[in-house]
Amino acid sequence: MRIMQAVYAYLSIVAVALLLNSGEVYAEQTKVESGAEKPTVLVWGDSLSAAYGIPVEKGWVSLLQAKYKDQVDVVNGSISGETTQGGLSRLPDALELHKPRLLVLELGANDGLRGLKPDVMKENLQAMIDLAKEASAQVALIGIRIPLNYGFVYTQKFEQVYVDIAEANDLPFLPFLLEGVALDFDLMQADGLHPTAEAQPKVFEHVLTVLEPVMADLVDEESEKEEAVTLVPAGAAAEG
Repeated sequence: MRIMQAVYAYLSIVAVALLLNSGEVYAEQTKVESGAEKPTVLVWGDSLSAAYGIPVEKGWVSLLQAKYKDQVDVVNGSISGETTQGGLSRLPDALELHKPRLLVLELGANDGLRGLKPDVMKENLQAMIDLAKEASAQVALIGIRIPLNYGFVYTQKFEQVYVDIAEANDLPFLPFLLEGVALDFDLMQADGLHPTAEAQPKVFEHVLTVLEPVMADLVDEESEKEEAVTLVPAGAAAEG
């Protein structure tokens, strides 16, 4: 019981943090240039993915790029304070610009913290997933939890949105981004609101429990395409 109380106390603090940090704080969104074109992974989240309060290169998204730097390009389109409606409005342009093969969707927390209707959040998440699929991008879903002081019924409906969306679309799904970090105050910044730079590897390892198989499939698929192109005789296109 004490552990659960501590969890919800932390989440209450995060609720205030996310709302206060609702300005347009953009994470770095540049691709790493390479000699050959690599598949792109687009991370679409809020302050917890935008490396708020720490150097961008220390955030879990940058750690993802570092791990797969030879296989993929990672673009961080996360914004502090972002809602599903804001993410939905920005996504078409981002899909057109970056043409990602994988969309990592980490939005919804600010909808819940503002007490917005879970059904609207669900519609927005589904619309983003549909847009990604239309753009031939896979989707992985990362969830968050909100404190019980929003009411048991509301928090249950909120968390169920992620479960329903993941099941309906057969998505790789991580229910809580800050699992294993939220209760360790040594891994929190001085404001007590955001994970420190030292916490990011732990957040990253948790994310990898869902993303690693997806990334492996993406890399394997790209390798198979390159091999197929290599097997085509040099003069085949001209002869055709």
